[in-house]
Amino acid sequence: MQQDNTSNAGEQEVPVEASSEDVGKTAEQINAEIEQELEEAAEAEPQPELTREEALEVEVAELKDKLIRSIADLENFRKRTAREKADAIRFGNQRLIEDLLPVIDNFGMGMAASEQDAGSMIYMGMQMVQKQLDGFLEGQGVQEVKLKPGEVFDPKQHDAMSQEVSEEFEEGQIIRIMRKGYMMGDRLIRPANVVVAQSAEAAGEQAED
Repeated sequence: MQQDNTSNAGEQEVPVEASSEDVGKTAEQINAEIEQELEEAAEAEPQPELTREEALEVEVAELKDKLIRSIADLENFRKRTAREKADAIRFGNQRLIEDLLPVIDNFGMGMAASEQDAGSMIYMGMQMVQKQLDGFLEGQGVQEVKLKPGEVFDPKQHDAMSQEVSEEFEEGQIIRIMRKGYMMGDRLIRPANVVVAQSAEAAGEQAED
């Protein structure tokens, strides 16, 4: 007698396809997700009510933490304000000094051109004015950037006006100073204009380009 397999075929299990979210997940990742869900569920559970004393202790601790933070913020604000005030006083005349430096440069060139008449009253008067200018700059905390030929070019303090091939100086050394540089405290307010030595090979390459 032939068995009817129709009912058995209908009862066969159909394989369940994995969702796209589960594909590629490791056992560790799945366990981590389960632990996270458990933690979130635990946090969602209502917390036991605190006694009046415990609630007061929590409130005092929160107020103490806020007070400490407020004191720290106030102290930082006080220090920042004092620093900004000191900088404003220290560098308040920087723009005036920057505008005055070209005048001082021209006066210095006039002094150099008048050296042949060093014994004249005019030259002596110019020397007195030069001393007054130097005293004014010193009183403002302004100092000349000390520089002499042969020193290595520093882009942080010097401004290269040009390069020249030199047999006396090595490449990168300063040949001459075209204009003095000045510092105001630890701040550079004007870089020194200089001419920098260049090797003959580098000069040839530039000419080819």
